[in-house]
Amino acid sequence: MLGKMFGKYSADKKLVKKLLKGNELSFEAFYEEYFDKLYRFVLSRTDQQHHVAEDIVQSSLCKAIDKLSTYRGEASLLTWLCTFCRYEMSAYFKADNRQPSLIDDHPEVRAQIDSLTISLQEQPENKLLNLELNKVVHMTLDSLPQRYANVVELKYIQGLSMKEIAYNMDISTKAVESLLSRARPVFEDVFFSLNGTEILNRQGGNL
Repeated sequence: MLGKMFGKYSADKKLVKKLLKGNELSFEAFYEEYFDKLYRFVLSRTDQQHHVAEDIVQSSLCKAIDKLSTYRGEASLLTWLCTFCRYEMSAYFKADNRQPSLIDDHPEVRAQIDSLTISLQEQPENKLLNLELNKVVHMTLDSLPQRYANVVELKYIQGLSMKEIAYNMDISTKAVESLLSRARPVFEDVFFSLNGTEILNRQGGNL
């Protein structure tokens, strides 16, 4: 099980402290690290409208910077930033009277969530892609809050039943279901931002 502690995000917290002090180089590093990831995340949900995605990410980052003092390091900075993008996308869809392009509309991602027991296929040409995908999955898990990562790993990687997960986490089966329902969209957000779907597309969507 992923035994993550709040110290897991110490690098993120250090970056935030530098940003709060107005360190110019840190702001440059911040944008270089997160803009493209958030852009991919938003673009996939705005019907590939590049200018819309760019505006949403810019607005999200500006608002996130204003709220930097509220970052506590309980999740990765990327996960925290995705929350701002979600709010901005929601505002965009409401203002434009549109329906969001939900992540559940992407079967390749849903298949990935349901198939986290990634196994290398026999075809040599797919082995590297599977290794890449495996890396992205674990990078995604490492970005999640501890309880989210644990429940996703127990369910989809270790293949435990709801009762077994409840026993392992010392919570009720109802609590497991609730935790999974909250953990899955967060996993998906980060998975998208780390370009996991591009690897899936190169695989032809087959795990």
